[in-house]
Amino acid sequence: MNNYLNIFLTQTKPVSTASERYLLIYMIMVLIIITALVVVFFVVFQRRKNKLLMDRIKQQQAFEEEIALAQTESQEQTLKNIGWELHDNVGQLLAFASMQLSILKTQVTDDVKDKFKDTSDALKESLKEVRSLSKTLNNEVVLNIGFEKSISNELDRLKRMKFASAQLKIKGNKVDFRNRKHEIIIFRILQEFLSNSVKYSDAKNLKIILEYKPNTLIITASDDGKGFDITTIEKGSGLINMQSRAALINAELDLYSKSNEGVTLTLSYPI
Repeated sequence: MNNYLNIFLTQTKPVSTASERYLLIYMIMVLIIITALVVVFFVVFQRRKNKLLMDRIKQQQAFEEEIALAQTESQEQTLKNIGWELHDNVGQLLAFASMQLSILKTQVTDDVKDKFKDTSDALKESLKEVRSLSKTLNNEVVLNIGFEKSISNELDRLKRMKFASAQLKIKGNKVDFRNRKHEIIIFRILQEFLSNSVKYSDAKNLKIILEYKPNTLIITASDDGKGFDITTIEKGSGLINMQSRAALINAELDLYSKSNEGVTLTLSYPI
């Protein structure tokens, strides 16, 4: 009996060991497959999550660009309307006042006529300034006369107002804008800079340099005024407007200033 039992145990033990080995291999394979599926699921989920996040960011950027563009177009329409009002209404009133003054001069004695001269000259100069300003506010006029000529006209107008010099310097070969709306946006940025120079800088001289390179237009605008500490200055609407307009056309804007060293604006625009 013992011999039969020993024979049975001897024959069944290898079979049991092989079955356990196969079961272990099977369990390992199942574990590997489950792990792989979990990894694949996690990767797919993460990619989908990242794609959704990127889509949301792009949608937000597109929405902000649309808002900025709408604001810019609204501002341009407002400026155009103001330009029309200045040219048609204020200009006509000044022209009428100048004409009436000329009529009055013919009805007074010679010794009184000389007293009208300063007033008459002031009216004529005011009419000239109003008409010049109205042109710079109308984007259609700016596009019609051209980007460089518009800047030159604006500098000439400011020079007549208060500055000793206001220069425009052009370097390189001119490259036309592919999108002419960008001409208006850059011109408005420069107008904002020049307006700040008039109001705050106490500058005597202005300079704008247009440097045309094969793929980039580098614009440098500077004044020799009192400047400011750029690390402590609070951002006003003017600076915010310049930065938002620059971002709208994928341009890089940098403002440099120190106290008593004037202000320099550098705009890098990809042509």
